[in-house]
Amino acid sequence: MHLGVDIAKRKFDCALLIDETRFRTKVFDNTAAGIEACLGWIAKQGGGQRVHACIEATGPYGEALACALHEAGHTVSVVNPARSRAYAQSRGVRTKTDAVDARTLALMCQANKPQPWTPPPMSIRQLQELVRRLDALTQMHTQEVNRRAVAHEAVVASIEQMLASLEEQIKAIKVQIAQHIDQDPTLRQQRDLLATIPGVGPSTTAWLIAELNAKKFACARQAAAYTGVTPAHRQSGTSVRGKPKLSKTGNGRLRKSLYWAAITALRHNPVVRAMGERLRERGKHNMAIIAAAMRKLIHIAFGVLKSGRPFNPTPSNT
Repeated sequence: MHLGVDIAKRKFDCALLIDETRFRTKVFDNTAAGIEACLGWIAKQGGGQRVHACIEATGPYGEALACALHEAGHTVSVVNPARSRAYAQSRGVRTKTDAVDARTLALMCQANKPQPWTPPPMSIRQLQELVRRLDALTQMHTQEVNRRAVAHEAVVASIEQMLASLEEQIKAIKVQIAQHIDQDPTLRQQRDLLATIPGVGPSTTAWLIAELNAKKFACARQAAAYTGVTPAHRQSGTSVRGKPKLSKTGNGRLRKSLYWAAITALRHNPVVRAMGERLRERGKHNMAIIAAAMRKLIHIAFGVLKSGRPFNPTPSNT
Protein backbone atom coordinates (compact mmCIF):
# COMPACT_ATOMS: atom_id res chain seq x y z
CA MET A 1 0.00 0.00 0.00
CA HIS A 2 1.03 3.58 -0.60
CA LEU A 3 0.61 6.55 1.69
CA GLY A 4 0.69 10.21 0.69
CA VAL A 5 1.26 12.78 3.43
CA ASP A 6 0.80 16.52 3.01
CA ILE A 7 2.67 18.24 5.85
CA ALA A 8 1.83 21.57 7.44
CA LYS A 9 3.10 23.25 10.58
CA ARG A 10 0.21 22.22 12.84
CA LYS A 11 -1.31 19.20 11.08
CA PHE A 12 -0.80 16.69 8.29
CA ASP A 13 -3.22 15.06 5.85
CA CYS A 14 -2.84 11.35 5.12
CA ALA A 15 -4.21 9.51 2.07
CA LEU A 16 -3.78 5.74 2.13
CA LEU A 17 -4.17 4.19 -1.33
CA ILE A 18 -5.94 0.88 -0.76
CA ASP A 19 -6.19 -0.15 -4.43
CA GLU A 20 -6.14 1.60 -7.81
CA THR A 21 -8.88 4.08 -6.95
CA ARG A 22 -9.87 3.78 -3.28
CA PHE A 23 -8.39 5.96 -0.56
CA ARG A 24 -8.67 6.07 3.19
CA THR A 25 -7.99 9.58 4.47
CA LYS A 26 -7.49 11.21 7.86
CA VAL A 27 -6.02 14.40 9.32
CA PHE A 28 -3.72 14.37 12.35
CA ASP A 29 -2.16 17.01 14.57
CA ASN A 30 1.54 17.50 13.84
CA THR A 31 2.51 16.54 17.39
CA ALA A 32 3.98 13.49 19.08
CA ALA A 33 0.46 12.34 19.98
CA GLY A 34 -0.74 12.92 16.42
CA ILE A 35 2.15 10.92 14.97
CA GLU A 36 1.43 8.06 17.36
CA ALA A 37 -2.24 8.14 16.35
CA CYS A 38 -1.23 8.10 12.68
CA LEU A 39 0.89 4.96 13.15
CA GLY A 40 -2.05 3.25 14.83
CA TRP A 41 -4.41 4.31 12.05
CA ILE A 42 -2.05 2.94 9.37
CA ALA A 43 -1.79 -0.38 11.20
CA LYS A 44 -5.58 -0.62 11.52
CA GLN A 45 -6.40 0.41 7.94
CA GLY A 46 -3.71 -1.73 6.38
CA GLY A 47 -4.19 -4.79 8.54
CA GLY A 48 -0.61 -4.58 9.77
CA GLN A 49 0.91 -4.29 6.27
CA ARG A 50 3.95 -2.12 5.69
CA VAL A 51 3.33 0.92 3.54
CA HIS A 52 5.47 3.03 1.25
CA ALA A 53 4.95 6.60 2.47
CA CYS A 54 5.71 9.65 0.34
CA ILE A 55 6.28 12.97 2.12
CA GLU A 56 7.30 16.30 0.61
CA ALA A 57 10.55 17.85 1.85
CA THR A 58 9.14 20.71 3.91
CA GLY A 59 12.00 21.47 6.26
CA PRO A 60 11.58 20.46 9.91
CA TYR A 61 7.80 20.02 9.85
CA GLY A 62 7.84 16.48 8.49
CA GLU A 63 11.05 15.13 9.99
CA ALA A 64 9.53 13.67 13.17
CA LEU A 65 6.83 11.84 11.19
CA ALA A 66 9.32 10.54 8.63
CA CYS A 67 11.57 9.19 11.38
CA ALA A 68 8.63 7.60 13.21
CA LEU A 69 7.41 5.88 10.04
CA HIS A 70 10.91 4.61 9.28
CA GLU A 71 11.40 3.32 12.83
CA ALA A 72 8.03 1.52 12.59
CA GLY A 73 9.36 -0.45 9.61
CA HIS A 74 7.62 1.44 6.80
CA THR A 75 9.40 2.59 3.64
CA VAL A 76 9.64 6.38 3.50
CA SER A 77 10.45 8.62 0.54
CA VAL A 78 11.06 12.34 1.05
CA VAL A 79 10.54 14.06 -2.30
CA ASN A 80 11.14 17.52 -3.67
CA PRO A 81 7.84 19.49 -3.79
CA ALA A 82 8.64 20.46 -7.39
CA ARG A 83 8.53 16.78 -8.32
CA SER A 84 5.06 16.21 -6.86
CA ARG A 85 3.86 19.47 -8.40
CA ALA A 86 5.02 18.33 -11.84
CA TYR A 87 3.34 14.96 -11.33
CA ALA A 88 0.05 16.67 -10.44
CA GLN A 89 0.29 18.81 -13.58
CA SER A 90 0.96 15.72 -15.71
CA ARG A 91 -2.28 14.20 -14.41
CA GLY A 92 -4.24 17.39 -15.08
CA VAL A 93 -4.98 18.06 -11.40
CA ARG A 94 -6.41 21.57 -11.17
CA THR A 95 -7.45 21.64 -7.52
CA LYS A 96 -4.86 22.32 -4.83
CA THR A 97 -5.87 21.46 -1.30
CA ASP A 98 -4.04 19.55 1.41
CA ALA A 99 -6.31 16.54 0.90
CA VAL A 100 -5.78 16.54 -2.88
CA ASP A 101 -2.03 16.94 -2.45
CA ALA A 102 -1.93 13.92 -0.13
CA ARG A 103 -3.78 11.81 -2.70
CA THR A 104 -1.44 12.99 -5.45
CA LEU A 105 1.58 12.00 -3.38
CA ALA A 106 0.14 8.52 -2.82
CA LEU A 107 -0.48 8.06 -6.55
CA MET A 108 3.00 9.35 -7.41
CA CYS A 109 4.48 6.97 -4.85
CA GLN A 110 2.68 4.06 -6.49
CA ALA A 111 3.59 5.06 -10.04
CA ASN A 112 7.18 6.27 -9.64
CA LYS A 113 8.41 4.33 -6.60
CA PRO A 114 10.73 7.11 -5.38
CA GLN A 115 13.98 6.22 -3.66
CA PRO A 116 13.67 5.20 0.00
CA TRP A 117 14.87 7.70 2.59
CA THR A 118 17.04 6.85 5.58
CA PRO A 119 17.17 9.20 8.55
CA PRO A 120 20.60 10.65 9.32
CA PRO A 121 22.39 9.61 12.53
CA MET A 122 21.24 11.26 15.74
CA SER A 123 24.48 13.28 15.97
CA ILE A 124 23.72 14.85 12.58
CA ARG A 125 20.08 15.49 13.44
CA GLN A 126 21.14 17.26 16.64
CA LEU A 127 23.68 19.33 14.71
CA GLN A 128 20.99 20.29 12.20
CA GLU A 129 18.75 21.51 15.02
CA LEU A 130 21.59 23.56 16.49
CA VAL A 131 22.62 25.27 13.24
CA ARG A 132 18.99 25.97 12.34
CA ARG A 133 18.43 27.50 15.77
CA LEU A 134 21.51 29.66 15.29
CA ASP A 135 20.17 30.78 11.91
CA ALA A 136 16.80 31.70 13.46
CA LEU A 137 18.44 33.68 16.28
CA THR A 138 20.67 35.50 13.78
CA GLN A 139 17.64 36.49 11.71
CA MET A 140 15.85 37.78 14.82
CA HIS A 141 18.95 39.79 15.73
CA THR A 142 19.04 41.37 12.26
CA GLN A 143 15.34 42.27 12.54
CA GLU A 144 15.89 43.97 15.90
CA VAL A 145 18.89 45.91 14.55
CA ASN A 146 16.72 47.13 11.67
CA ARG A 147 13.94 48.14 14.07
CA ARG A 148 16.38 50.07 16.24
CA ALA A 149 17.48 52.15 13.27
CA VAL A 150 14.00 53.68 12.90
CA ALA A 151 12.53 53.18 16.38
CA HIS A 152 11.13 55.90 18.60
CA GLU A 153 13.24 56.42 21.70
CA ALA A 154 10.35 55.13 23.82
CA VAL A 155 11.07 51.57 22.62
CA VAL A 156 14.85 51.75 22.10
CA ALA A 157 15.56 50.42 25.60
CA SER A 158 13.35 47.38 24.94
CA ILE A 159 15.10 46.71 21.64
CA GLU A 160 18.50 47.02 23.31
CA GLN A 161 17.47 44.47 25.93
CA MET A 162 16.27 42.09 23.24
CA LEU A 163 19.50 42.51 21.29
CA ALA A 164 21.59 41.79 24.39
CA SER A 165 19.55 38.64 25.07
CA LEU A 166 19.83 37.46 21.47
CA GLU A 167 23.58 38.08 21.39
CA GLU A 168 23.96 36.02 24.56
CA GLN A 169 21.94 33.16 23.07
CA ILE A 170 23.82 33.31 19.77
CA LYS A 171 27.12 33.08 21.63
CA ALA A 172 25.86 30.13 23.69
CA ILE A 173 24.58 28.24 20.62
CA LYS A 174 27.91 28.73 18.83
CA VAL A 175 29.70 27.23 21.83
CA GLN A 176 27.20 24.37 21.87
CA ILE A 177 27.78 23.67 18.17
CA ALA A 178 31.56 23.65 18.63
CA GLN A 179 31.28 21.31 21.64
CA HIS A 180 28.86 18.98 19.84
CA ILE A 181 31.24 18.60 16.90
CA ASP A 182 34.29 18.29 19.15
CA GLN A 183 32.73 15.48 21.20
CA ASP A 184 31.99 13.29 18.17
CA PRO A 185 35.12 11.75 16.56
CA THR A 186 33.57 11.57 13.06
CA LEU A 187 32.21 15.12 13.12
CA ARG A 188 35.47 16.41 14.58
CA GLN A 189 37.48 14.79 11.77
CA GLN A 190 35.15 16.29 9.15
CA ARG A 191 35.41 19.73 10.76
CA ASP A 192 39.22 19.54 10.67
CA LEU A 193 39.14 18.53 7.00
CA LEU A 194 36.78 21.36 6.00
CA ALA A 195 38.85 23.85 8.02
CA THR A 196 41.70 23.32 5.52
CA ILE A 197 39.61 24.96 2.76
CA PRO A 198 40.37 28.70 2.59
CA GLY A 199 37.12 30.67 2.75
CA VAL A 200 35.16 28.06 4.71
CA GLY A 201 34.71 29.36 8.26
CA PRO A 202 33.17 27.71 11.37
CA SER A 203 29.57 28.63 10.45
CA THR A 204 29.76 27.24 6.91
CA THR A 205 31.66 24.21 8.18
CA ALA A 206 28.83 23.36 10.60
CA TRP A 207 26.24 23.74 7.81
CA LEU A 208 28.25 21.56 5.42
CA ILE A 209 28.69 18.80 8.01
CA ALA A 210 25.02 18.88 8.97
CA GLU A 211 23.53 19.00 5.48
CA LEU A 212 25.95 16.97 3.38
CA ASN A 213 25.93 14.16 5.95
CA ALA A 214 22.14 14.17 6.06
CA LYS A 215 22.04 13.11 2.38
CA LYS A 216 23.83 10.25 0.68
CA PHE A 217 25.12 11.94 -2.46
CA ALA A 218 26.81 9.81 -5.09
CA CYS A 219 28.79 12.71 -6.53
CA ALA A 220 29.57 16.39 -6.07
CA ARG A 221 27.08 17.36 -8.79
CA GLN A 222 24.24 15.90 -6.75
CA ALA A 223 25.41 17.86 -3.70
CA ALA A 224 25.52 21.07 -5.77
CA ALA A 225 22.05 20.40 -7.18
CA TYR A 226 20.68 19.82 -3.67
CA THR A 227 22.14 23.14 -2.57
CA GLY A 228 20.58 24.93 -5.53
CA VAL A 229 23.86 26.31 -6.92
CA THR A 230 23.66 24.59 -10.30
CA PRO A 231 22.76 26.75 -13.32
CA ALA A 232 19.22 26.65 -14.70
CA HIS A 233 19.12 27.23 -18.47
CA ARG A 234 16.13 28.66 -20.32
CA GLN A 235 16.37 28.08 -24.06
CA SER A 236 13.88 27.00 -26.68
CA GLY A 237 14.16 27.15 -30.46
CA THR A 238 15.73 30.32 -31.83
CA SER A 239 13.71 32.94 -29.95
CA VAL A 240 14.08 32.01 -26.28
CA ARG A 241 17.59 32.61 -24.99
CA GLY A 242 17.29 33.38 -21.29
CA LYS A 243 20.40 33.97 -19.21
CA PRO A 244 21.44 31.04 -17.01
CA LYS A 245 20.77 31.59 -13.30
CA LEU A 246 20.93 29.61 -10.08
CA SER A 247 18.24 26.96 -9.84
CA LYS A 248 17.62 27.82 -6.15
CA THR A 249 15.62 24.63 -5.74
CA GLY A 250 17.59 23.17 -2.86
CA ASN A 251 18.71 23.97 0.66
CA GLY A 252 18.38 27.73 1.07
CA ARG A 253 20.13 27.88 4.46
CA LEU A 254 23.25 26.16 3.18
CA ARG A 255 23.17 28.28 0.03
CA LYS A 256 23.08 31.47 2.12
CA SER A 257 26.07 30.33 4.15
CA LEU A 258 27.97 29.45 0.97
CA TYR A 259 27.33 32.93 -0.45
CA TRP A 260 29.49 34.63 2.17
CA ALA A 261 32.04 31.83 2.08
CA ALA A 262 32.35 32.25 -1.69
CA ILE A 263 33.07 35.97 -1.37
CA THR A 264 35.88 35.18 1.07
CA ALA A 265 37.17 32.31 -1.07
CA LEU A 266 37.40 34.56 -4.14
CA ARG A 267 40.02 36.53 -2.22
CA HIS A 268 41.84 33.87 -0.23
CA ASN A 269 41.33 30.47 -1.87
CA PRO A 270 43.85 30.03 -4.72
CA VAL A 271 41.65 27.64 -6.71
CA VAL A 272 38.50 29.72 -6.40
CA ARG A 273 40.39 32.99 -6.95
CA ALA A 274 41.96 31.67 -10.17
CA MET A 275 38.56 30.54 -11.40
CA GLY A 276 37.09 33.96 -10.60
CA GLU A 277 39.85 35.73 -12.51
CA ARG A 278 39.23 33.54 -15.57
CA LEU A 279 35.51 34.32 -15.47
CA ARG A 280 36.17 38.07 -15.16
CA GLU A 281 38.44 37.93 -18.20
CA ARG A 282 35.54 36.33 -20.09
CA GLY A 283 33.30 39.24 -19.13
CA LYS A 284 31.13 37.46 -16.54
CA HIS A 285 29.33 39.75 -14.12
CA ASN A 286 30.00 39.69 -10.40
CA MET A 287 26.97 37.65 -9.30
CA ALA A 288 27.72 34.95 -11.88
CA ILE A 289 31.26 34.71 -10.51
CA ILE A 290 30.01 34.40 -6.92
CA ALA A 291 27.55 31.69 -7.99
CA ALA A 292 30.35 29.77 -9.70
CA ALA A 293 32.47 30.14 -6.55
CA MET A 294 29.62 28.73 -4.42
CA ARG A 295 29.38 25.75 -6.73
CA LYS A 296 33.15 25.25 -6.67
CA LEU A 297 33.20 25.30 -2.86
CA ILE A 298 30.53 22.58 -2.72
CA HIS A 299 32.61 20.44 -5.10
CA ILE A 300 35.74 21.00 -3.02
CA ALA A 301 33.95 20.29 0.28
CA PHE A 302 32.40 17.11 -1.11
CA GLY A 303 35.78 15.93 -2.41
CA VAL A 304 37.51 16.62 0.90
CA LEU A 305 34.86 14.75 2.91
CA LYS A 306 34.63 11.90 0.41
CA SER A 307 38.39 11.33 0.20
CA GLY A 308 39.17 12.03 3.84
CA ARG A 309 42.13 14.14 2.74
CA PRO A 310 42.76 17.84 3.49
CA PHE A 311 42.31 20.45 0.78
CA ASN A 312 45.17 20.51 -1.72
CA PRO A 313 45.02 23.31 -4.35
CA THR A 314 45.85 21.11 -7.35
CA PRO A 315 43.48 20.21 -10.21
CA SER A 316 43.42 16.54 -9.25
CA ASN A 317 42.05 17.36 -5.78
CA THR A 318 39.47 20.03 -6.63
